[in-house]
Amino acid sequence: MRRTGLTRRRALAMAATAAGAPAALAGCSGSGPGGGERGGGSRPSAAELARRAEVALRRRSAGVSGVLLAGYDEVLGAHPALGARLSPLREATARHVAALAPSGEGGRGAASPGASAPTAPGPSGAPAPTASAESGAVAPDPAGTASAGSGSGAFPRGVPAEPGAALAELAALASRTAAAHTAALAGAPPELARLLASVAAAGAAHAYLLGEGGGA
Repeated sequence: MRRTGLTRRRALAMAATAAGAPAALAGCSGSGPGGGERGGGSRPSAAELARRAEVALRRRSAGVSGVLLAGYDEVLGAHPALGARLSPLREATARHVAALAPSGEGGRGAASPGASAPTAPGPSGAPAPTASAESGAVAPDPAGTASAGSGSGAFPRGVPAEPGAALAELAALASRTAAAHTAALAGAPPELARLLASVAAAGAAHAYLLGEGGGA
């Protein structure tokens, strides 16, 4: 009988120990409700992700128009006599940069000639990598003295010395800018898409006015 009593006590003790073990283990491993998420930040909401994507797209689009703005500044610096023809188009481009930029960043350096801008977009309309890690911009070359292949300013090979050729280069840049904004429409929310479409149409108009449509 003594053996039976002892065995029973041991069995009860073992049962009690086993009953408390899962709770203890759960507390140590953090596998209880929400335990696996402790120490980590919450994931951004879909609305926040959409906001970040729009801000990034606005920055890229403002940079693309900023290249055209720098192009106007470079041509005006090299050919001041073209001021009457180019100044209204330049000012319209400055307004585009300000409108496209994210809230609080609009128009940084866009209102005054000589504003810095990213490297000019290539034939596909996509801007090339920028030269400054801090500002994402490189200074334009107002005098049009950028050396061939230097990659600086809106015209890496420099502004042509002949005014007609300079206008042709500027017209081509305006056309690429319009194409870049049109390509960005696919990933833009409705309000920004309408703005991009408007700016793209304006860029196409600039290309026309700077080319044969603008007269000699």
